[in-house]
Amino acid sequence: MVFRNADLPVLFHHADAIAVRRQREAVNATRRQLLLLVLGALLTSLPWQGKVGGSFQLLSALGALAYAGVLLVTFRSAGQRAKSHWQLNRSAAEFIKSLSWRYAVHGAPFDSGAAGAAELFATRMEAGLAELRKVGWEDPRESPQEGADTGGGASGELITPAMRMLRDKPFGARKETYVRDRLIEQRNWYHRRTVVSRRATTLWSATIALLTLLALLLAVLRTFSVTDSGAFLGLLSASAAACLAWSEIRRHQPLISAHSLVEEDLAAMHTAMETMVTEEQWANAVYETERIVSPQHTDWLVRHGS
Repeated sequence: MVFRNADLPVLFHHADAIAVRRQREAVNATRRQLLLLVLGALLTSLPWQGKVGGSFQLLSALGALAYAGVLLVTFRSAGQRAKSHWQLNRSAAEFIKSLSWRYAVHGAPFDSGAAGAAELFATRMEAGLAELRKVGWEDPRESPQEGADTGGGASGELITPAMRMLRDKPFGARKETYVRDRLIEQRNWYHRRTVVSRRATTLWSATIALLTLLALLLAVLRTFSVTDSGAFLGLLSASAAACLAWSEIRRHQPLISAHSLVEEDLAAMHTAMETMVTEEQWANAVYETERIVSPQHTDWLVRHGS
């Protein structure tokens, strides 16, 4: 049996779609702010200012507009709260996904001996989502139109036919499906993200170093009066600062370590599940795997690793 994201509850897809959209909005807002800051520095550092009417300097005016654009984007982002909604909906989506997998393959606390597993699943789901609502997550089921799209909130509608079908499979089929479609899939995802983060770290580190070396060269030349112009020093500094800020915001360096550690833990869990984990140990092994891939665990590794 194959179990994919398409087999998860509609509520997962709703939270996931909002998280993706809000992440894009937050990232684009930050990118626009940094680009406008660099553009403002460029326009105000050029020696030719394009005087109009004797006193009005066109390029300086455009630079002022760029800085005004930074303020506009900042105020607009504060009102939209894209980053907050992105993180809350990502937490909701990953929580729903993890709990659904645990239910479907008999992971703790929904193991084979659990009485009333469907009711327990609904209770745990609602309790977790209630905690997210306390910190600002907007439950789409509370909106009449969107609530209809997400299936209301009945326990049976949170359990998809594919989840029931997988749960009814024997242990061997559940184990094979979970290892292939969840554990290995997540392990590959963390590996890909580690590779991407390494490449991005190399690129931005080289760019920052190059900009800094150019600024250093200009500063040394100016020190010995080889050149009297320091207009581009501000531009180089602003560009290097923008690159550094972007790299820090994307958290490439700390994510390399965190994702590598998660990948190693998943590799060890994969080996254990294939060779040592019995049916009696299965529920706890699934629970531990879901803990490893949780966003909270990754954030903890990022904080302590950096």
